[in-house]
Amino acid sequence: MGRLTFVDVCSGAGGLALGLEQAGFEPRLLLDDDDDAVTTLRANRPHWNVLRTDLLDFDPAEHPESYDVDLLAAGLPRVKSSATVRRAESDVEERLLEATVYLAHAIRPRAVIIENVPDLARSDRYQRFRDFAHAELAHLGYEFSWFIVNAVDFGVPQNRRQGVLVAVERHWAQAFRSPTPTVQQPMTVGSALGPSMAARGWGDAALWAAQADQPAPTLVGGSKNRGGADLGPTGAKRKWATMGVNAHTVGNEVPGPDFVWDPLLGKDNMVKITVEQAALLQGFPASWGITGLKTARYRQVGHATPPPVGRALGRAVAEALRREPSAPAAG
Repeated sequence: MGRLTFVDVCSGAGGLALGLEQAGFEPRLLLDDDDDAVTTLRANRPHWNVLRTDLLDFDPAEHPESYDVDLLAAGLPRVKSSATVRRAESDVEERLLEATVYLAHAIRPRAVIIENVPDLARSDRYQRFRDFAHAELAHLGYEFSWFIVNAVDFGVPQNRRQGVLVAVERHWAQAFRSPTPTVQQPMTVGSALGPSMAARGWGDAALWAAQADQPAPTLVGGSKNRGGADLGPTGAKRKWATMGVNAHTVGNEVPGPDFVWDPLLGKDNMVKITVEQAALLQGFPASWGITGLKTARYRQVGHATPPPVGRALGRAVAEALRREPSAPAAG
């Protein structure tokens, strides 16, 4: 069997697609409705077939390359609790979940990956979606795995829990195993960002890195409808402050030689994480450029699936699909 193929929807900055590429998959089609994300994808992988469209408007019949693929992948916009968001906004995100299942029904890949919040895999709130996915796909011969992964277990310097659905056609489903951690020791913020903090000659970079001795809290991209870029909710900001980081904003550049780092003096004397550094905390390679203005760039990074998680999921699916298919049960 040659390279496995995939379609990726709501591709964003390309974290899941990049991870799948690293796992040996080749994209047939990627789609996203955000201009900046589409530009990012095309800038980093000019040979990828990237379509700017809303998943809810996508008709696979107009794009026959989406048929006969091995995998449909979707790192979808995060569904939110009704306590924190207007119902109409949450409805859009849940409709995208359903649209992905309908797309799987239409193009019949051999496997499906849907990645979202941890609650998607376990919470009663999303039982209706899990029942819907099962009803739509089980009779087509897919078997299901629902599980939660934490990006920190795969070499990402960030505690980021993700709920994952993997559905595999029955012939290969028995061979699927959810990915197991690839690292024993979590990578810390300091070890991930120490070299970049020193890039402009800041003398305290090593001292700062020694204090930033834990993984980052979950990066949050935020909504297009609200505010500028920051590193997350209040609890995350407090966690960042213990590492000497001002999480109320995103920096334009790393500290220069004259920067005085003294967290006791307040936020102005704490370091700021840049968009490029946030991408490193998501597990993107330094060579992966993010396009757009600062807030739009940070939003793409914060919403991304960490590529090492995509790689681990891709390898787990690939291992199953490369096995000899099991014989159907006798009738």
